[in-house]
Amino acid sequence: MSNPESFIDEVTEEVRRDKLFAMFRKYGWIGVLLVAGIVGGAAYNEWSKARSEAAARDFGDALLTAIEAPTPESRREALDKITVRGEQAALVQMLLSSDPQQDRAATLVALDKVIADASLPQIWHDLATLRRVIVAGAEMPLADRRAALEPLAAAGRPFRTMAAEQLAYLLVEDGKTEAAISALQALLDDQDAPGGLRSRAAQMIVALGGEPKQG
Repeated sequence: MSNPESFIDEVTEEVRRDKLFAMFRKYGWIGVLLVAGIVGGAAYNEWSKARSEAAARDFGDALLTAIEAPTPESRREALDKITVRGEQAALVQMLLSSDPQQDRAATLVALDKVIADASLPQIWHDLATLRRVIVAGAEMPLADRRAALEPLAAAGRPFRTMAAEQLAYLLVEDGKTEAAISALQALLDDQDAPGGLRSRAAQMIVALGGEPKQG
């Protein structure tokens, strides 16, 4: 034999096949069930996927119909009737909070529902908290607004710069002009701050008697 290793490999492969055949005769019914389960599972997954896509389309259609309602009252009524699952509830509640001038109390209730829903991802809680502080305004004690905003302004939070902007405005409201200018200048220097926010910060610095320093 010119290649003994090849001969050994062939013998080993034959033994492996014999063992597999014997195991299949003994446990073949398990294999059949597994195959049936895999095929059935794949079919179920496809059905489930199609069903989820259809549900998502229905949700989107209902959302668009509600948004296009002619009055805030009819828009709220349409939004309240939408069947939701998971994070869809947060989206509906955020849309219900979009007319604070028309119904401020309902807006705050919608935001509180998002904040209280522990099943939602943190980003929804942060967004609802930020918006609630803005909508509540001076009717919410300044200390409570600051306590709500400070965690949102921590590093890594998705609305960090917007929360920092609101905290700067609280300093203005509290009569701490120099501290407010410093906070607004920090936002001007913050590379994560969007252009619109930086523009507002610069305008506020000027309004407070300061001079914006462009980094």
